[in-house]
Amino acid sequence: MSFRMPPEWAPHERTWMAWPGPNVTFSGDDLAESRRAWASVARAVRRFEPVTMVVGPGQAEHARTLLGPDVDIVERELDDAWMRDIGPTFVSDGTRLAAVDWVFNGWGAQEWASWEHDSKIARVVADLAGVSVHSSALVNEGGGIHVDGEGTVLLTETVQLGPERNPGWTKEQVETEIHAQLGTTKAIWLKRGLTADYPPHDFGTLGHVDIVAAFAGPGVIVAHTQPDPSHPDHEICRENVAFLKSRTDARGRAVEVVEIPAPTVVEEDGEWVDYSYINHYVCNGGVVLCAFDDPRDEIAADTFRRLYPDRTVTLVDARTIFAGGGGIHCITQQQPKV
Repeated sequence: MSFRMPPEWAPHERTWMAWPGPNVTFSGDDLAESRRAWASVARAVRRFEPVTMVVGPGQAEHARTLLGPDVDIVERELDDAWMRDIGPTFVSDGTRLAAVDWVFNGWGAQEWASWEHDSKIARVVADLAGVSVHSSALVNEGGGIHVDGEGTVLLTETVQLGPERNPGWTKEQVETEIHAQLGTTKAIWLKRGLTADYPPHDFGTLGHVDIVAAFAGPGVIVAHTQPDPSHPDHEICRENVAFLKSRTDARGRAVEVVEIPAPTVVEEDGEWVDYSYINHYVCNGGVVLCAFDDPRDEIAADTFRRLYPDRTVTLVDARTIFAGGGGIHCITQQQPKV
């Protein structure tokens, strides 16, 4: 059997995370607040499965005070704290696990990013997990892909096809490499991501799919919608939903699209926000869902309870994480059980 990426709802061995350190993304009071937010997510996930937090040298003792005794801690050099993107993508052949090491270049070599250490973290985690590495020449991040485990992968044209990451690569070449690494056979390409994920907004990914759309089961996609017509994402989401409803998956099934409305807050400090419930994390027996102290938090939670009736939905305030450029899915990376 060839290697493939299991869906997120398949059983996990553990979750990997990375601890915020002092950098351009997290500084001063923001750093302390971010560490509390990361710790809240780690503790929420730990209720359901083991968690390993990679922390920068000399930061373990302080991290332990926030994480508690049940989260495993290892010290390694880091630049940033987005394990979904800097860590490996785990794949399995049913009996063995391997780790795909994509090329990481700071989300398209953005001016604010640094990646001397983060570009090596996938191999560090693979070594800690005791699995072999599959090297890829494609510049890609874990937040830029989402799979159903049955042959279908979601992608975004401004990520894998963007000149900042893979200049000169054709769509066919990207698909060939993605399929070879993930064991997928069909790609569904969205045109772009959400407005706040691009310049001039700070800390964006240039369109990661995991804040826009995600599989929630075979043939089922949850899709972000923006009900407020004043927000530029309103039209983007409308087009995304219409497009997804017209697609079939790798097995020929018409895709069922479950629309998840954005929180009622549309801007903070005069800038559009991309607050999204799509950026959730599915773990063993649980779903850890972004919360925003918003009336739509519970509406979203009820939808995920229907989608995952055998799992406990836990809401964790994600506003601090979004201020840094991502959500709960962006800071977690699953290691499947084999």
